Amino acid sequence: MKINKESIFFKALNTSVWIIKIIVPASFIVTLLQYYGVVDIIAGVFTPLFKYLGLDGQASIVYFSSVLLPLYAPISIIGTLALDLRQTTILALMCLISHNLIVECSVQKLIGMPAYISAPLRICTAIVGGFLLNCILPDNLSEIKTSVAVVTSEELSLLPTLGNWAIATLKLCFKIWIIITALMLLQYYLKKWGVIDKLQKMLGGFMKFCGLSPEVSYIWLVAQTVGLAYGAGIMKQILEEEGDNAPDYRGLNCHVAVNHSLIEDTAIFMMMGVSWYYLIIPRFIFALVIVWIAKLFDKN
Repeated sequence: MKINKESIFFKALNTSVWIIKIIVPASFIVTLLQYYGVVDIIAGVFTPLFKYLGLDGQASIVYFSSVLLPLYAPISIIGTLALDLRQTTILALMCLISHNLIVECSVQKLIGMPAYISAPLRICTAIVGGFLLNCILPDNLSEIKTSVAVVTSEELSLLPTLGNWAIATLKLCFKIWIIITALMLLQYYLKKWGVIDKLQKMLGGFMKFCGLSPEVSYIWLVAQTVGLAYGAGIMKQILEEEGDNAPDYRGLNCHVAVNHSLIEDTAIFMMMGVSWYYLIIPRFIFALVIVWIAKLFDKN
């Protein structure tokens, strides 16, 4: 099935609707869970575990908000807590590995990775990452307070809360359509000019080192620059266009589950004083190990 320039906007709209149908119900449910205090209850249950990660009880609220919500939610909570740089660094890595799972695991499920694999994989990797980081981080980071302004807000009733959710969701839906359309236009011209083929050759060695097929180079770049949901939208389009000839995304799914959106998400925590190498290097190593372990199991 060939794609032409004229059909891109229609395909972008269809793909955007596909993503929005996942995001809107999920974010609505999570908004209600947060409003009624369910997130705080869940976090409280796991508080004893967090002492082994160098974190206290209040930090567990940040992490479990991250599990259910996009990254901006835990970041806003961090801004209200008296956390030091050591705690913030550990939390940042954990949140970057496992955030917004209801939405992102639903997206990955539709392109080949079941939620019962992706969700435990990301949560377990985040916990292991937090534990290892707690073992290696210097203690003097505890003396530095995270440089984030403390934000206080009045408690809203249910209707204003849902109103804020609706406005934010409408903005997000428009953003999704714009980004998906731009990505599909970019992909169209990159294919037309032969750039994707050159990209596959340029990154071929690196992709093989990562245990991935060179054919997924462009999708890997998309996932690293704009995030998992948008990358998944492009993957879905390619699967529909190429059918049985589409690349094998199993390895890529494992990789981007724990390592995606290297630019925007990392930059958010860097603005809080967290060093980039604590956020990027561990995620890449975890992704590398997970993919190669998965390949060994495939062979057996």
